[in-house]
Amino acid sequence: MNHSDSHLQRTLGPVMLWGLGVGYVISGMYFGWNLGLPAGGTLGLAISTFFIALMYVFFTFSYCELACAIPKAGGVFDYANRAMGTDLGFIAGIAQLIEFVFAPPAIAFAIGAYFHEFFPNIPIIGIATGAFVIFTSLNIFGVKAAARFELFITIFAVLELLIFAGVTLPHFDSTHLATNALPNGVTGIFASIPFAIWFFLGIEGVANVAEETINPQKNISKGFGWAIFTLVVLCFLTFVSSIGVNGWETIVYPTPGAAPSDSPLPLALSHIVGKDNYLYHLLLTIGLFGLVASFHGIILAAGRVTYEFGRVGYFPRILGETHPRFKTPAKALVLNMIVGIGALLTGKTGEIITIACFGAITLYIFGLITFFILRKNEPNLPRPFVAQLYPWVQIFALVVAIVSFISMMIFNLKLGLIYLGVLLVAYLWYKFFIGDAEKKAVAG
Repeated sequence: MNHSDSHLQRTLGPVMLWGLGVGYVISGMYFGWNLGLPAGGTLGLAISTFFIALMYVFFTFSYCELACAIPKAGGVFDYANRAMGTDLGFIAGIAQLIEFVFAPPAIAFAIGAYFHEFFPNIPIIGIATGAFVIFTSLNIFGVKAAARFELFITIFAVLELLIFAGVTLPHFDSTHLATNALPNGVTGIFASIPFAIWFFLGIEGVANVAEETINPQKNISKGFGWAIFTLVVLCFLTFVSSIGVNGWETIVYPTPGAAPSDSPLPLALSHIVGKDNYLYHLLLTIGLFGLVASFHGIILAAGRVTYEFGRVGYFPRILGETHPRFKTPAKALVLNMIVGIGALLTGKTGEIITIACFGAITLYIFGLITFFILRKNEPNLPRPFVAQLYPWVQIFALVVAIVSFISMMIFNLKLGLIYLGVLLVAYLWYKFFIGDAEKKAVAG
């Protein structure tokens, strides 16, 4: 493979990294999190979100240290390979790939649901599939163009959340937060964990564009830091302002007894201005920007993970080639799109979110363990950014991540077994079909 076929181009600065970091995640503010309310209620989901938010803050700065020290497109795959060897590195990489490949179908379904409000004659699945094709193509055309688009739509999505909070907070009533606040008792706190994770899932994707970042040792920390700060503020505002309008049940069920909705913010706003008001339609329109930002951004990150697996020979090497003109992992992006559309056709948004969360929480556990190992075994590794309050905040984040994984297994046993089955099949592929030469090359 020649040089031009195996290297990515450095074009990203700190502002674009902020746009990617927020963009990866921001759809979690627009949909998905409300599906945790039937299990946890306002109080249960709030408690799980509080601990998950702390975990993300502490994890993000620890992961940022790894990304600045080892700026590689594979993210946790490369870090764990270095710290724990190729076997565990492979498992960490597969978990990351599951997160990034399964999150887009869930978001695509929400894009279809929002768009369906304007064009009810077009099937939701048709809209979602079209979105996959359009945004995969955009990612193929170049990372700089993709990142600029991501920054543009992310700014609009952030502004819309601020407008939503500005419209709804004057109608906030604290009694709505207390209504049926813990419908399933303490167990609801643990059952709602996947949907608390969904508020922040994907921010770690900033690390996967490290090889395309100008001066990654400095710019990655800036992008990560400002992104997590923005997301924590938006999470608090969105949670309080939407539930405070008329209680949590009205942003889950459009009508009593109806199926749970993927559009909680429009439901909240409809209780204030009605569905014919221009603000309602503005929210639907710009709400699409938030969904598109995450959809487009995670497609970008997923392509880098699949590309890295192909580049080192764990997947067919053709996936580790870049487009000769655009210098993007075009073949990896197309494969991810095909898998994503397959998941989309199941129509099971909640289950897809949970599978993605299993991958994410596994990534966080491996990432934090890797952080501890490299701190101990490679104290002289150049670290342009150093995470503070070591080791206490990392221990806290690791404990929360492990408890979250166990809780998710208890409350989603079938999906958890499917997830573990995928990991097992992938590992068997690795053990029996990946040659020792390839493993030694990665380890080296």
